[in-house]
Amino acid sequence: MKQRGRHRRRRRGQALRATLAGTALALTAAATLISTSQATGANSPGGLTALRSGSVSQELRLHENLTSRDALDTLSGNMGGNVGVDGVLRDADHSMRNTGGCTSDERAALPVEPTATRAYCWEDADARTARWQPRSVTTSGDADDDGLWGAHQVILAGWTHRDGQAAAPARDEGLARIAFVDASDPDSLSYRWVLLVAPRAGGRDFTAVHSGLGGMVWYQDKLIVTAAHGQGLLVFDLHRLLRADVDSGAVGRVGHGYSAAGYRYVLPAIGSYDPEGGACTRGREHAVPCFGSLSLDRTTAPDSLVATEAAVGHAGPTRVWRYSFSTAAYRTGLLADAQGHVDAVEAYTTKGSGISGVLSHRSGGARDAQWYIGRPADSRTQHASLWRQSGDGARAATCTADQSHACWGLDTGSLSYWQRTGELWTLTGEPARRVLYAVPLSSVDGSLG
Repeated sequence: MKQRGRHRRRRRGQALRATLAGTALALTAAATLISTSQATGANSPGGLTALRSGSVSQELRLHENLTSRDALDTLSGNMGGNVGVDGVLRDADHSMRNTGGCTSDERAALPVEPTATRAYCWEDADARTARWQPRSVTTSGDADDDGLWGAHQVILAGWTHRDGQAAAPARDEGLARIAFVDASDPDSLSYRWVLLVAPRAGGRDFTAVHSGLGGMVWYQDKLIVTAAHGQGLLVFDLHRLLRADVDSGAVGRVGHGYSAAGYRYVLPAIGSYDPEGGACTRGREHAVPCFGSLSLDRTTAPDSLVATEAAVGHAGPTRVWRYSFSTAAYRTGLLADAQGHVDAVEAYTTKGSGISGVLSHRSGGARDAQWYIGRPADSRTQHASLWRQSGDGARAATCTADQSHACWGLDTGSLSYWQRTGELWTLTGEPARRVLYAVPLSSVDGSLG
């Protein structure tokens, strides 16, 4: 278990965080800033509307299902024991390019207003492949309030397999992998891929996890991600990272060893949170929602998991809500209610549709949290927009002469707030235009006028 107090006393870690927070990059803008204004008209998602508690509990309630400790221990024992996050980072075999090494197309995917203060691009094969799509991000700033995991600052980026080729194996569609990025040195980021799997046969074997990875939150020692097709959530334990000892295209036990489709490391699921109301339904009001994006809110008491529904092709209201994390010492990183039931503690609807990222944050002495939602553009070549919402309305930066709000990154994924540095992290998904970047949340608020 991580020793939290010891990490907070590390002077070196404090100095490094100060360096990260103060680093600024000269990043080119894709359009010229004209002004910022109160959002009006058809593009605005409007104000948030609170949902009644009765409908919230019925539609959003989850049931916790945890894998037996014996099965998890069996798998760990058979695969040589847990390697942990440190073991994966020590074996990093890919390097990220700093902004100066990014191509002009990659830099053009960055936000217009506000500009990013840090940005990184993937190795060439990962930057250009159409078979994998980056969708979500979370960091050690979510995991612990000091921003460290062990001696490292870490960024996790979730990618899902999307291969439209006719010859592509159907079993590979929806495979989920995570880039474990060592961000301890802001000038030299490295990463290693980890495949998500699920134990089977009492822990003697495992199978691949299929997930769109639209959302992902690392809290304490657990990682929570969206399940396949938005059907609830999957839970992983970051202490249980394992190493495969067979290099083949198979996933699971192979002879006397284990293979992970060519990946060296796997992270097995330890459980799930399933909707009690049954299968989710996309785009239907008052139905069980499919999960879209996730993020962490450390400004609530207790800390909470924020979610939005996936509303692909649906122009109606979209629900956003939150669940509280457990405060029990023996339930680290799990959602509340040891009896197996998890109820949403707050929920709203927004007129925004197709939300790609959601964040809730209460700053200063504010009574209520502000909700930030990322919305894709109508065209894949146009930048997305980032809106700040409350019950009173919505605002977004205005960045072009025609008063467009398309100022955010191009094809952005989920949002993650690093509380210690004040940075908002996200990533872009288009092949050859993929960037992992950070913007101070204060700059986002300042761009609203």
